[in-house]
Amino acid sequence: MTVSTVSRTDNSSGTQSPTVVAGQIVRRLRQAQDWQIEIDHILESFAQGFGGHRTILFRLRDLPGQGFAQSVAAYWVDPKIDAFAAPPTTINQAMVEADPLLERLAEEGRQGKIFAGLTRDLTGFLRTDFDQQHIKSFLSVAVSAHGHLWGTLAVNDCLVERNWTEDEIAALEIIAAALGDAIERSLSEYHVSEIIRRTMLQSSLDAIMVVDETGSIIEFNPAAEKMYGWTRDEILGKDLLDTVIPFYYRKGFNNGAEYMVGRGAPMVGQRMETVTQNAAGEIIPIELTANEMRLADRRLIFGSIRDLREKHRAEEEINRQREKLHQNEKMAAMGSLLAGVSHELNNPLAVVVAQSTLLHEFAPDAQTKVRAEKVRAAAERCGRIVKSFLGMVRLHPTARAETDLNQVIRSALEVTAYGARSSGISIDANLAEGTLSVMADADHMTQVAANFLVNSQHALAAASGERIIRVKTFRGADGSAGFSVEDTGPGIAEAIRDRIFESYFTTKPVGVGTGIGLSISKAIVDRHNGKVWFEPVEPTGARFVVELPPLGIGHSAVLETIPKSSGLRHAVIIDDEPDVAGSLSDILELMGVKSHIISTWVSVAEALAEQPDIIFSDLRMPERSGITIFREIVAEQPDMARRFVLVTGDLIGAKAELEQLPPNLKPHILEKPFSTFDVRSALSAVSDQVADGA
Repeated sequence: MTVSTVSRTDNSSGTQSPTVVAGQIVRRLRQAQDWQIEIDHILESFAQGFGGHRTILFRLRDLPGQGFAQSVAAYWVDPKIDAFAAPPTTINQAMVEADPLLERLAEEGRQGKIFAGLTRDLTGFLRTDFDQQHIKSFLSVAVSAHGHLWGTLAVNDCLVERNWTEDEIAALEIIAAALGDAIERSLSEYHVSEIIRRTMLQSSLDAIMVVDETGSIIEFNPAAEKMYGWTRDEILGKDLLDTVIPFYYRKGFNNGAEYMVGRGAPMVGQRMETVTQNAAGEIIPIELTANEMRLADRRLIFGSIRDLREKHRAEEEINRQREKLHQNEKMAAMGSLLAGVSHELNNPLAVVVAQSTLLHEFAPDAQTKVRAEKVRAAAERCGRIVKSFLGMVRLHPTARAETDLNQVIRSALEVTAYGARSSGISIDANLAEGTLSVMADADHMTQVAANFLVNSQHALAAASGERIIRVKTFRGADGSAGFSVEDTGPGIAEAIRDRIFESYFTTKPVGVGTGIGLSISKAIVDRHNGKVWFEPVEPTGARFVVELPPLGIGHSAVLETIPKSSGLRHAVIIDDEPDVAGSLSDILELMGVKSHIISTWVSVAEALAEQPDIIFSDLRMPERSGITIFREIVAEQPDMARRFVLVTGDLIGAKAELEQLPPNLKPHILEKPFSTFDVRSALSAVSDQVADGA
């Protein structure tokens, strides 16, 4: 390959020599504030002055980890050949190292040597590439700025083979030198802009990527490194499609640029929420803003990416808190509703229990006694069910006392048994013999057992085959006690077993479960210093086990004893429900206690007129509450505090009011519906306290 020194007789510019054109370009470059604004006109004038068909300004850049790469900074082509002349090719370091001619030319370019000749004299990559671009003759010279090789300036003839004259070569060198000077003059402003641009990229909180027209990533900022898990050096030059695009979106696209432009749903020029994929293969929700940039003949896509994971987590937490508040409001409303219902139910139940008890006492024959006992037992069961419902819904602090776990399970079964029976589900209860005593809040532990029973019923609702719930209580070798609830349902998938005690996590359909039952149950057991866990059942099914610590030293088993005679002879009953008051009066009379009934409160003087040994007052009454009456009576006669009994069907609801009273001034409690045993216990408690204070 040689540089031509043969004169060319035909100047296709027609009127101007290459030297004149070079002088005009030099003046234009000196007058220009920014050579980049003038470069397109300069390349056109340059080509016409030289009789060429294409002029190109190549730029050499050092890409991290890839060496030097030659790209197109500016490009002009004669419209007459635009239809068949291919655009210039960008060349990277790997291509140079693989081709001996390219490697030699790269070294000569750094030395400032001219590269000129005919395409048919070339070999290797350049011969093939120039043929594809329809180049017949070529001439190029290095462009230097600040003493370093900045790029090259080239002109091509795409129609005829020609030798370049010394005037043309000299003119090209003059233009290249002037262009280098213009680049140096603009570098100061460009340098400032470059620093600002780089600083913005480095400090941006959003991930920023730039891809070229082939989909190759050419910019990747620190926020992108943090978000995706690739370093900048690792990902530059790689295709967008093979890296950050989720694998299931890649089919049908050749590269990342084609994906961004899209086929019916382009991302360029849009702001949208979509997903991306990081180095670990994790799918990440993002907000993407993509815009197209034109740089000479290059088409670049600038993408700003915001990670939405934290935003989605915050939204999910807000939704969880909103749902939690909604559930709490529902529970509070249900508690208020049940409090009213229990009061209305417990009054007639108290009458039924009392009258059936009296009927049993005075029945003339055995058959009547049996029937009266059945009525009494049924009414007491209704009362226990109402109390269990209240205990589960009312939110109150844990109040541990010696509790029989067997009785806890019986209470839970009474609450849930109807649902099981109506669904055709069998319940197999295997309770430990005797009394299984633990220190626990009976209401709270009943709630735990009922939650497990209801969950088992839901699991068995659509199950086929055998549908059984097995309930068991047990005593551990170390003195601990507990219970288990298992079913023959489909069980719980292994993948979610670690999450079943999380708040608001549920596998039930919408409207069936809230996802708080198991989490509340675990919290209750934790407050009792106990343990709760899940066990799979073979071949299918689930088992939930609760274990509570041993009963403390000094606590004995809960034994039902018959209260001793109270020694009290006269009572006052304050109640706006005549039937309830009458039933209580009848039971007291059986025990040798005469009573006076006050259905409408008038004054303390009226209540104390008979000098009663004991006062029974309903808690909820229209004009005055039982606690208000208690305060008024105690204010007049303090020693009556030990002789006052509040009668209520909603003890849990009354706890807040009772806790406001001084510790030494708290009334006794008789819960509705009450049996003869309950009334006798109240009399005994009053008698004991009076005796202790005498």
